[in-house]
Amino acid sequence: MGRMHSRGKGISSSALPYKRTPPTWLKTAASDVEEMITKAAKKGQMPSQIGVLLRDQHGIPLVKSVTGSKILRILKAHGLAPEIPEDLYFLIKKAVAIRKHLERNRKDKDSKFRLILVESRIHRLARYYKRTKKLPPTWKYMTTERVNHCKHSGGLSEELSVRRLKPRALLEIIFMYRFKSLE
Repeated sequence: MGRMHSRGKGISSSALPYKRTPPTWLKTAASDVEEMITKAAKKGQMPSQIGVLLRDQHGIPLVKSVTGSKILRILKAHGLAPEIPEDLYFLIKKAVAIRKHLERNRKDKDSKFRLILVESRIHRLARYYKRTKKLPPTWKYMTTERVNHCKHSGGLSEELSVRRLKPRALLEIIFMYRFKSLE
């Protein structure tokens, strides 16, 4: 299958081992692995970062073979799962970074084009997550221009300055506004 926004046709990917039992050399118990996962999640790490941490620092190659469930399911069971799916979060973060770059470099045509591609991926992924009920049906990705428009029309408080915020704070405000409109 080809790539979405490039000409590449690469299909390279890692191959999981056929054997689904934990390796014989691994002596870590399932409860210890779950404890490590919850501890890392409380520090604010995403599921993929937790998997890398377990693999590199603790020598746990595959969490599912040890515990019987994946990292995200363990996080959901403990109530520590991220509010929005991880891949969508990082795409939104990338779009916010590109918009911040475009504020300083207005004539950067390539960045404008890449922003369009990233935002189309965000909309496509959001549509999928709404269909699979991982996002609420009223969830909407809002760009900073739309947030500013809502601010001037009375949607957000006037003292809120979106331009001076860091990308993470901007994301929190966008989600806060979006979920506030649901109530």
